[in-house]
Amino acid sequence: MKRRGSLAVRITLVCLAVAGVAVIVAGLVASRLVRTTATDVLRQSLASQADVLASQLDETGIGARLGLTKVANVVRGQGISVIVERAGGKQTGGDAVSTRAAVKAGLVRLSPLASTVEVNGQQFLVQIRPVGTDGAGFALVQPVQTGNGTQRLLVRNILYALGIGLLVAALAGFVLGRLLARPLRRAASVASSMRAGRRDLRVPVEGPAEVAEVAISVNELADALNQSEARQREFLLSVSHELRTPLTAVNGFAEAVADGVVTGDAARQAGQTIQRESLRLERLVSDLLELARLGADEFRLDFAELDLNALVRDCAEVWALRCTREGVTLRSEVPALPVRVVADPRRLRQVLDGLAENALRITPAGAPMVLSLATAGETAVVSVRDGGPGLAPEDYPVAFERGVLNAKYRGSRPVGSGIGLALAHALVTRMGGTLDAGPAPEGGAAFHVRLPLHP
Repeated sequence: MKRRGSLAVRITLVCLAVAGVAVIVAGLVASRLVRTTATDVLRQSLASQADVLASQLDETGIGARLGLTKVANVVRGQGISVIVERAGGKQTGGDAVSTRAAVKAGLVRLSPLASTVEVNGQQFLVQIRPVGTDGAGFALVQPVQTGNGTQRLLVRNILYALGIGLLVAALAGFVLGRLLARPLRRAASVASSMRAGRRDLRVPVEGPAEVAEVAISVNELADALNQSEARQREFLLSVSHELRTPLTAVNGFAEAVADGVVTGDAARQAGQTIQRESLRLERLVSDLLELARLGADEFRLDFAELDLNALVRDCAEVWALRCTREGVTLRSEVPALPVRVVADPRRLRQVLDGLAENALRITPAGAPMVLSLATAGETAVVSVRDGGPGLAPEDYPVAFERGVLNAKYRGSRPVGSGIGLALAHALVTRMGGTLDAGPAPEGGAAFHVRLPLHP
């Protein structure tokens, strides 16, 4: 059997995967935002320092070398270069790269300017301020990479936070998986016990709606199995009783013939009894086999177009003699026009014969039995009705379950094997029709075979 991962592990992995994707996306977005924000902060800081320096130089003049040198030393400690544009157009201060960046940004024009320029593959922030009215000014130049250390620190802290979130997601997924898997494990344990034969266990209905539905389904399955097995036991008891009666008769008469107890006409009668009971046994065993084959989908049906009018008439002719012998009045109600359906003629006749035999068995002398055929819309309805005692209202819905009627009425009226109605229902269903039961106008029970009409 293939080993499968547990639900808790799968939920944990899913939570980790979702959290991992969220962490990667958040990290990429945060990294981009950190870089952009750090550059903006660096630019604003550089602009503020340029404004302060410009206000001081406006008071002392660009030629105050001592003040300019002090300012240059202060900002240089922050990685900022001061490039001075004197009145004669000469740039002083800073290295060649910084000077080139300032000139590229527009230092010679001496108009207030904030710019980002690239020199030798490196980006620089440039803030230009004019000083006085004699064509002098300065530029503050700072490499963008100066803020990389701060950026790395921020990104590292963000990654720490995202990592903690990933760990929390893993723990939450594991706990959630365990909570969800616990009732499912209980349901699996109860199902295993049911497989071993126990029917007294039930699953607690708890957890989310979907998990609770699983528990309810397992409990309903246990109830259904319990009820089904109880009916099977009753059915087996009924079948064993039906088998024991003819077997006892066959065995008793056979011993009497073998021992010479009966001779002459008595022996002939004993032989007839043995033959009659053996036929009854054969019919019972045949019904059991056919019902088993129907349940296993190994039953073959030979479909053909047929006229129900002719089929019902033939059936009525055969049963008229038997009804006369029992003092029962058989009435046949069929339309004049053909009623065509597609079915297995032999099996459909078997169904009608079985229903007729059941009806005749419980119909008292002088009461009627009816074979009728009618159409209702696109459906043909063949009915077998009797004037017997009928069934209790609660028995009609379960009339086609094996052995139910046999078990209930065995001690109060003549009953069959308990298989015939179940077999008839299965046959009609396999032929695409339905078989239902209800009270009859004659006072007994009515069984209706419904088949779709052939176009």
